[in-house]
Amino acid sequence: MDEEQDLAKQKAAAAAKAKAKAAALARKQAKEVGTETSPEQDLAKQKAAAAARAKAAALARKQAKEEGTETSSEEQDLAKQKAAAAAKAKAAALARKQAKEEGVETSSEEQDLAKQKAAAAAKAKAAALARKQAKEEGAETSPEQDLAKQKAAAVAKAKASALARKQAKEEGVETSSEEQDLAKQKAAAAAKAKAAALARKQAKEERTETSPEQDLAKQKAAAVAKAKASALARKQKSAGSDGDSEQEKAKAVAAAKAKAAASAKTRAGAEEKTKDDTKNEPSPNQPKLNQIVSAIEKHVGQDALIDHYINKLSKDVPTIVANPNTYYSIAKLLRYDEQLNFSYLSELHGTDFETHMEIYVHLHSFEMNQSIALKVKLDRDAPAIPSLVPLWSGANWPECEAYDLLGIDFLEHPDLKRILLGDDWKGYPLRKDYQPYDVEV
Repeated sequence: MDEEQDLAKQKAAAAAKAKAKAAALARKQAKEVGTETSPEQDLAKQKAAAAARAKAAALARKQAKEEGTETSSEEQDLAKQKAAAAAKAKAAALARKQAKEEGVETSSEEQDLAKQKAAAAAKAKAAALARKQAKEEGAETSPEQDLAKQKAAAVAKAKASALARKQAKEEGVETSSEEQDLAKQKAAAAAKAKAAALARKQAKEERTETSPEQDLAKQKAAAVAKAKASALARKQKSAGSDGDSEQEKAKAVAAAKAKAAASAKTRAGAEEKTKDDTKNEPSPNQPKLNQIVSAIEKHVGQDALIDHYINKLSKDVPTIVANPNTYYSIAKLLRYDEQLNFSYLSELHGTDFETHMEIYVHLHSFEMNQSIALKVKLDRDAPAIPSLVPLWSGANWPECEAYDLLGIDFLEHPDLKRILLGDDWKGYPLRKDYQPYDVEV
């Protein structure tokens, strides 16, 4: 125990001697500077150095957080060195300030040292600023940052607009009667300009064909004009000008009526022009009709046809009207000619025109990719015509129907009979002068 106590006493004595030497050295240095530092001043210097180091560390952490990245070990060492250099510089500056206040001028060596430290600190700051700027220029902003910037800009604009409205409201500026008159004059001038533009537009449209889309656009424009006129009238009425608003409303109604009339006139003119152009425009089936007529006149005879035309009311179907004497010959040519080859009979029916009977036959050629209508007019008192069943078997039942309902006789038909009415039925129901034999039936 005695030996341990002696060893502890020796250690304590050695520590006391070291502290005394350190204090003596500090006092000697302070004396060389020209002043004797008190323990309170030493404590103040230590606190100032600790505060400077804490500020430097906080500044480094803040910069690292703003840059959004984790500093590497080398950057952390550099930051620590910078913080240490800054702390040393601040401590030296504080010491110089205290020495100056105490009337002591620092030596030239200390000034040189301070200058070197300040230069080193300035270089370190410049290098750090350069790296930060380079990193900011080389980094792309994220979509969230762009969105945040856009939101901030929108908020700034909204605030500016609200501030302007608030200032205008606070100023309490009411438009005078002269300004209202000027506004009315401007509105009237704008209305005149719109009317003139509309007139020019309508005049231009009258020289061109209007499509359904253009008509719809005109209707929309007219509706918009009416809505604008109504809104203007309501606005003027709310401003206190009742008489003027009624007058403007009447003008707007009159203008709307004029626009509607002009639009109707334009559409009517366009429709008439379209009809005329369609009527005068040659049919795309005209060359095929010419080919068919030429073949008939060549093989059957010049007087084989009574008439031929394009039926524009029935999808531009080429139509030929045969002479009853050449009806079968023409049908046979249409059926078996290699260039024509109308191999398909799609329809056959009869009609009573009171002055005569008529047979209508609709044929189609897959060779020509074309349809044709073959007509023949018959004597109403004794309607008879050769049957087409030998050429197209599909003519069988249609000819029986025409015989049953109209009384048309189809010569050389293989089995001509009534298929809808009984054999004892009196008369033909589709004739215009038909009178029922038994009115109770």
